[in-house]
Amino acid sequence: MKLIILSSLFLMIACKEKETEKRSEYKAPTKENPISENKSNESEDAKKWLTESIEKFFKTDLSTMDSAMQNITTKDYYEYKTDATNVEMDTEGSLTEKEFEQKWKSKFNIEKAGTGVGFLISGQDWNEIKVSKCNFISQDGNTYLFDVILEDKEYKAEYPIQVKVVKEKEGFRIADVLQ
Repeated sequence: MKLIILSSLFLMIACKEKETEKRSEYKAPTKENPISENKSNESEDAKKWLTESIEKFFKTDLSTMDSAMQNITTKDYYEYKTDATNVEMDTEGSLTEKEFEQKWKSKFNIEKAGTGVGFLISGQDWNEIKVSKCNFISQDGNTYLFDVILEDKEYKAEYPIQVKVVKEKEGFRIADVLQ
């Protein structure tokens, strides 16, 4: 009986020491390490997701591009970019420049909307769009900003943009593209 009690005591002491070691592993952010590893990994995850999503989007069949765009953007950005693309067009539901401005100026930088041009690139035709640059710029909460250059070597075209990516419950989504 004494052996069981003694063994239990040693086991409890060993467990408490392990718990203390685990607590001491955490390192608070400092000047040398301002971003925790988790945040750093999230920005890398967002960058990887963005690169893969853009390249996959441009490989999508034209008939399904609209739903592909919806899958990688937030609901607000999808509606905003759809309106921006159709400004002053003779299509049902298209807005005038003034109507577009009134509707979206409180949520987005309408000067960078890319009105009258498509999603992510201004070109109407492309062969193979690749992400030639995707650099992390900043983070604000769960929103990441990237400096991106899309390239189509066959058409000798480059499209510099800035892309905001937000982390939502279901994963990353494009929240804005500054064109």
